Amino acid sequence: MGRQLLILVAGFFVGVFAALALGAINLGTALGVGQVTFAATLVYVLLTDRGRRTAARPPGGPEA
Repeated sequence: MGRQLLILVAGFFVGVFAALALGAINLGTALGVGQVTFAATLVYVLLTDRGRRTAARPPGGPEA
């Protein structure tokens, strides 16, 4: 869980600083870009975590 949180925070700040470096008009615009990158990073984290959990289960599940 700690690794996932770190990835989400990094995604947000990378988006904010990239927007500022590319000439965002003000901080509000950069924070808006950060929200979009946070949402994209959240989708990535959720999809990659789900694949790891299902791959870790033995075939047949607990009923077998």
